[in-house]
Amino acid sequence: MTISPVYHGAPTDERMDVEQRTYALLNELGIAFDRVDHDAAATMEDCAAISEVLGAPICKNLLLTPRNRSAFYLLCMPGDKPFTTKDFSKQIGSSRLSFATAEDLQDLLGVQVGSASVLALMNDPDQRVTLAWDRAVADCEYFGCHPCRNTSSLRIKTADIRDIFLRHTGHEVTIVDL
Repeated sequence: MTISPVYHGAPTDERMDVEQRTYALLNELGIAFDRVDHDAAATMEDCAAISEVLGAPICKNLLLTPRNRSAFYLLCMPGDKPFTTKDFSKQIGSSRLSFATAEDLQDLLGVQVGSASVLALMNDPDQRVTLAWDRAVADCEYFGCHPCRNTSSLRIKTADIRDIFLRHTGHEVTIVDL
């Protein structure tokens, strides 16, 4: 995997619209971030290498829904932590959850498979997606995530995501212990 040096702020070259809108919103909100560009990160192993260069753990982001599709949950958790739907479902008081479809990712968050991140909540103005963070993610000083595209990764202060970004999008975060 090829990973760029760490840059501060948005790129100056052309990017896909969803990525450009992410950078524009972060700048509008006054949220500082560092960035690396890289080959498409398809696995958490790829993200581990990126985390090392970036100096922040990249979260595993899962969009989950019950069978009747009555709700959607974006779960952000450490990439090396095992995930059990039963444990998460119980903590949030939901029936058994499964992974949402690629169409759900696009319709609800405006991203493709592999590019889901907390920043995609900017594309959910009706708050149809409920956000959950594993406590380990919530307790980290920095939050590592993609800017709605899995060919770049950002390091942002977790407090800025929680106190500025989420306030702007109207989303609240539920903390879970997985």
